[in-house]
Amino acid sequence: MKNLTSLTIVLLALNFILSGCNVRETSAQLENKSGTGVVQNMDKFQKATFGSGCFWCTEAVFERLNGVQKVVSGYAGGIVENPTYEQVCSGKTGHAEVTQITYDPKVITYDELLEVFWKTHDPTTLNRQGNDVGTQYRSVIFYHNDEQKRLAEKYKEELNKSGAWDKPIVTEISPFTNFYPAEKYHQNYYDNNPAQPYCSFVITPKVEKLEKVFKDKLKKKK
Repeated sequence: MKNLTSLTIVLLALNFILSGCNVRETSAQLENKSGTGVVQNMDKFQKATFGSGCFWCTEAVFERLNGVQKVVSGYAGGIVENPTYEQVCSGKTGHAEVTQITYDPKVITYDELLEVFWKTHDPTTLNRQGNDVGTQYRSVIFYHNDEQKRLAEKYKEELNKSGAWDKPIVTEISPFTNFYPAEKYHQNYYDNNPAQPYCSFVITPKVEKLEKVFKDKLKKKK
């Protein structure tokens, strides 16, 4: 990938062009992240579903963004109902490891989420992120409405034209059809296992990059 400065300029320009274009989804309620059982009015929130390699990485990135209310690791885009991690890892179910993100568009827009998505993985490697290889690790955006589709396709087209990467972007852009939460031990994996070797050597550098490049978009540390 070319230097970060040129990519940042391209993405900022796209944000200016595409800003303010989110369609609100209708849902009933959302249990808050604290697990207290307190429910919030869901009308103001929207959902985004991204796959960018191992969902431990993707989750660790997006849950740190201000305006993101909830991030759930899971499986999407496959043909098997309620798949297990082992089934998905076989590559035979068609699912991708994804995170489903619930966010407040008044605090962070879908455009901004796309910007973080593009910058925190390599969208030019087909069915692979680093040493994680297989269709379950593909770069993918599952759009929830026509506006998300338009924005994702526009970003992909403009980034390819800009030459921000030396190779074409292969990110799949597909309609959202299903989402199955992953097993409990996968949720908040990085925060619960920071010393695990994969977390230390793969996820921590991603989080550090996020904190450097997107410091103005992060939640305030308690």
